[in-house]
Amino acid sequence: MQPRAVLTADEIDLSDMEFWARPWDEREGAFRTLRRERPMPFFKEPEIPEALTFVIPEGRGYYGLTRHAEISEASRHPEIYQSGKGATSIVDMPDEMLDFFGSMINMDNPRHARLRRIVSAAFNPRMIKSIEDRIDHVANDVIDRVAGLGGCDFVTEVSSRLPLEVICDMMGIAPSDYDTVFNASNVILSNGDPEYVPEGTDPMLAFMTAAQQLNLLMLDLATFRKDHPTEDITSALVNTNVDGEALTDAEVASFFILLVVAGNETTRNAISHGLLALTEHPDQRAIWMADPAGIAGTGVDEIVRWSSPVIWMRRTVASDTVLGGTELREGDKVIMFYNSANRDEEVFEDPFSFDVRRNPNPHVGFGAAGPHFCLGAHLARQEVDVMFRRLFERLPDIEASGEPDRLLSPFINGIKHMECVFTPVTA
Repeated sequence: MQPRAVLTADEIDLSDMEFWARPWDEREGAFRTLRRERPMPFFKEPEIPEALTFVIPEGRGYYGLTRHAEISEASRHPEIYQSGKGATSIVDMPDEMLDFFGSMINMDNPRHARLRRIVSAAFNPRMIKSIEDRIDHVANDVIDRVAGLGGCDFVTEVSSRLPLEVICDMMGIAPSDYDTVFNASNVILSNGDPEYVPEGTDPMLAFMTAAQQLNLLMLDLATFRKDHPTEDITSALVNTNVDGEALTDAEVASFFILLVVAGNETTRNAISHGLLALTEHPDQRAIWMADPAGIAGTGVDEIVRWSSPVIWMRRTVASDTVLGGTELREGDKVIMFYNSANRDEEVFEDPFSFDVRRNPNPHVGFGAAGPHFCLGAHLARQEVDVMFRRLFERLPDIEASGEPDRLLSPFINGIKHMECVFTPVTA
């Protein structure tokens, strides 16, 4: 895929949903233009629906960070570029919504450090080994269900099932609730896509209802696990005490929403984009298939760089500073466009080529280095690696067929549906 420059710098508006409806190559062309001509553009904030103006104030706009250098700099200095005022939203959401949806990604120290410390303690080596074993089991089980069909919707039947079932299983969620979790996470990250939020439905009400479903599901489980612990992560979280501190039930529930949304949606989209990229680049597929173990490390990271499942994150400037030659004032918002940084010509050689042996590959698909680097990066890498390793073994000719049905969202680079074909395999 090569970028197409159909817009001038003056014509690009990253707050306009029509921009995000453009073909992928046109969007990439626009970001390349910005990196070259206007690397820190200023935009008005997205228009707020009239029904929400009473809870969401009109903002003063934001600076878009399009280059790798500025995004890395902002990520390394959380004391200046803070997350507590809306890391996952351009507009200023009410505080209760930030805690509800974002957990630790919407926190600054000391709250962020406390929560991350407790969560990290719950993921002890024995627990991690158990999760890793479970990934392989689930990947094979998912393939078992479709192997005899000769084709399926790769997203709904394969790529989404692995992270969903791994996360639910490690948290102790019953299989009967998997579809509830799947549907709720789709709504939360839908950006109002009509497939998930029907026309005439209040999007904010739909988001909150979906989040409340997940919240109540985990609150009930957390309460039960306090007195009836098992080997799952929920038991570990509610019963882990670090320096006299433990998570509240509400914090456990909020962390679960983060896991489901960040862990499930991003990994599933990385796997979906991965199959699409390998279909479109058969030479790279052949290289990976010839040496699955040797290529896995660089191949997985190239998929994450290529797909950039999370397009951006927000930070708020805590004190006057200068970034990339631009003066910023306290209260200014900066949006870190990870997708653009992952195509930065100053960092990546031939960035618009998909290369499963790319090394080095300092992508920011899991965020840039700093305290908010993705806590689940290791888990995500393992899931992508195992899924493709098993697909190569069991459905070696699998490929995407037809155009992917993309999510209309400026935040998640999502694929909703994508048909695939392969030679049926019987047990």
